[in-house]
Amino acid sequence: MPDLNRQAELRTAIELLYFGYRAFTTHPDRILEQRGLSRVHHRILYFVARNPEIAINALLKILGVTKQSLNAPLRQLQQMKLVTVRAPEHDGRIKQLGLTADGEKLEQQLTGTQVKQLDAILRAAGPRAEAGWRTVMDALAGRE
Repeated sequence: MPDLNRQAELRTAIELLYFGYRAFTTHPDRILEQRGLSRVHHRILYFVARNPEIAINALLKILGVTKQSLNAPLRQLQQMKLVTVRAPEHDGRIKQLGLTADGEKLEQQLTGTQVKQLDAILRAAGPRAEAGWRTVMDALAGRE
């Protein structure tokens, strides 16, 4: 167990992580709330945008969730005509996801606010701080 001073530093780091994430998600949360959506919907939109025609099983792996927990928000995004689900011609058992034009627009709006915010902060911090931040985030994400 780290000594008391180190524990205090680590608790401050934990608080900064919580408060930073809150600041990072505040604006997109407001946009989502207006549509009756939540952060899980944003994550789905984000990763479908980053991985066009992604299979549902691949999305489950990226998000680290069960099929059951993905089902309701994905169905809601389909009903709102933000996400499409289709089977490729070569294999009808696979379900691939895509964004509709409205889905793309919403995802760009949500993520665009975060891109601008992160860009400004990382530019102000400088390249060395950004490299350190990326090292920490990669380690937290298990991608060391």
